[in-house]
Amino acid sequence: MWDLVDPLIPVPPRRTRNPGRKRLPDCPCLQGILFVLHTGIGWEHLPRELGFGSGMTCWRRLRDWSEAGVWQRLHEVMLAGLREADRIDWFRAVVDSSHVRALEGGRAPAPSAVDRGRVGSKHHLITDGGGIPLAVILTGGNSHDITRLLPLVDAIPQVRGKRGRPRRRPDTAGGPRLRQRQTPPGVLRRRGITPVLARRRTRTGPGWEPCAGSSNAATPGCTSSGACASAGNAASTSTKRSSSWPAH
Repeated sequence: MWDLVDPLIPVPPRRTRNPGRKRLPDCPCLQGILFVLHTGIGWEHLPRELGFGSGMTCWRRLRDWSEAGVWQRLHEVMLAGLREADRIDWFRAVVDSSHVRALEGGRAPAPSAVDRGRVGSKHHLITDGGGIPLAVILTGGNSHDITRLLPLVDAIPQVRGKRGRPRRRPDTAGGPRLRQRQTPPGVLRRRGITPVLARRRTRTGPGWEPCAGSSNAATPGCTSSGACASAGNAASTSTKRSSSWPAH
């Protein structure tokens, strides 16, 4: 993985005046970032004896790389490699989401029978037919899936990897929580995508398996609220209503 990430990391400016301590190399910082996100521990609990540097050093490196667009470019590079190997199933795309609780508190939610005021964040994901993530959008915890359908479709990058024009549109799209009465089919057809939406009193669209390509199948790590919270806290230093930062 380091061979893919290394060319994408911007070279830090040299500090000729008051250089301070020697900068920790990027490779162990990346290992520390992956360790925290995989285990879900707090940044301050990253063991020094592992040789990854301090947790705050890894946190700052993750923040800087996120702001520089490193993860978005890495995602595009990996998708290009998958397309070159014919590993992307463009026949259908699946939209789903996963809610992450605000473990460190937040404003008390207003009383609501459907819990629309709950705090936290929500990862909206679109995958190919095999569960490969094509795009991710981060929103507030009370955002409905239907409001993110078109932004997700439009967030799919141009995937290279083969000769000719890059590809970014699947043939069909749908999801377990998307209904015909909520999703105007024309908005997808205008983008060259055939909608596969569930009818009333049915769980999924015709010919769809509920678990195929769902967000839990594509990104099992994002079912861990600790891991997702660690990534989200470092990805943005300010609270935003909607962001296309990928849970890369």
